[in-house]
Amino acid sequence: MAQAEKFVFEKESWIRAHLADLPPTAEAMLGGTFLYQGQLLTICPGQGRQVRAIGEELLVPGPEAMVGARVKAFLKLQARMRLQEATERYAVALGKPYGRLTLRDTTSRWGSCSTQGNINYSWRLIMAPPEVLNYVAAHEVAHLAEMNHSARFWAVVERLFPNHAEQRAWLREHGEDLHRYLF
Repeated sequence: MAQAEKFVFEKESWIRAHLADLPPTAEAMLGGTFLYQGQLLTICPGQGRQVRAIGEELLVPGPEAMVGARVKAFLKLQARMRLQEATERYAVALGKPYGRLTLRDTTSRWGSCSTQGNINYSWRLIMAPPEVLNYVAAHEVAHLAEMNHSARFWAVVERLFPNHAEQRAWLREHGEDLHRYLF
């Protein structure tokens, strides 16, 4: 414990500087905004039973206390549909089947592929522009052919999703912002 305290004391200015660089958090609430498919939407009260994205608004019915949970459920459902469709499309193009598709709220990886062919994604990809979500799906499907990041792997990615550098750059530059939203 003494070593840990000494380390923190010695690195205090570095730690504070990096904490100050983190994007501010944003809570999902009426009047708040969040990203959906790369577009900033405003959360507004809705009618009926379903959450709907219309124009620049996300219409959320029900009590205000449930807004965060309902927005999160909407995002996860949309993420599952879009990622399943993209994964299927790239798996067919590659000629390799995949196993289970799982969504998680990971902070260190946007996706992963196991040696059994099971693919995991961060559901927060639905907040990124659609091309970014598609790139991550192509990247993970490419692991069905090459379980590494060799030149052969990147050739498979390029075949599935040509000119992917822009999407990789978007994730490096903006990916952390997707984790600032609290639901």
